[in-house]
Amino acid sequence: MPFTPRTPRVVAARRLQRRREREATGRFLAEGPQAVREALSRPRTVVELFGTPDALDRYADLAATAAGADVPVSEVTDEALAALAETVAPQGLVAVCQHLDVPLAAALARHPRLVAVLAGIRDPGNAGTVLRTADAAGAAAVVFAGETVDPYNGKCVRASAGSLFHVDVVRERDPAAVVAAARAAGLVVLAASGYGEADLDELADVGRLAAPTAWLFGSEAHGLPGELAEAADARVRVPLHGRAESLNLAAAAAVCLYASARAQR
Repeated sequence: MPFTPRTPRVVAARRLQRRREREATGRFLAEGPQAVREALSRPRTVVELFGTPDALDRYADLAATAAGADVPVSEVTDEALAALAETVAPQGLVAVCQHLDVPLAAALARHPRLVAVLAGIRDPGNAGTVLRTADAAGAAAVVFAGETVDPYNGKCVRASAGSLFHVDVVRERDPAAVVAAARAAGLVVLAASGYGEADLDELADVGRLAAPTAWLFGSEAHGLPGELAEAADARVRVPLHGRAESLNLAAAAAVCLYASARAQR
């Protein structure tokens, strides 16, 4: 019989919606076929796959991939799936996954040419969208520094659209240590700031974006902490040619990361 909301394994998995439980177990939930597909492509990441009978039939390839990797595939009722999911219209699949954390030193030892550092970003949707954008621009690592939101928050996982499973995810309590380590690894450190003294287009024109780079992004409401922005090699503003007061975080991050990606190629 399919598992119900009161089945112990469903109850245990549902607790992973809370950060405290995620930290205690080193596990998190990935919801929907796209996230499940990307999670299964990363060996030893998925611990268990829950799905309604209809979803397991519709996405039989994912169920077969999980079973082939010795991942338990558990049928659940619609009510149990709704309890596990955090969206209004879930797509029938939820995977329990292991945390993906990579130490900062290990990520930098791979000589990345593009890194995104999220410092003090509290909105999980913004953080997940920047992570997705960083992956699309070719960044090898995304660092969640300081008081930034948990990368395994359900909304952040969903907003990343599977990119969480493609890049090195680093969590580091001290943003200043991230800047120092990035610089020691040979990366130029650039801080995105609406009030930066350097113009992004001008840096691109003189070839300063072609070097391996770590971009610092702060919260949409408050930007980067002043001391962190000052620690960067330059504070860079995206030029505004129209009458808009500013760009939101995700849009500004996309412009900056793609400017670097183009220059590096």
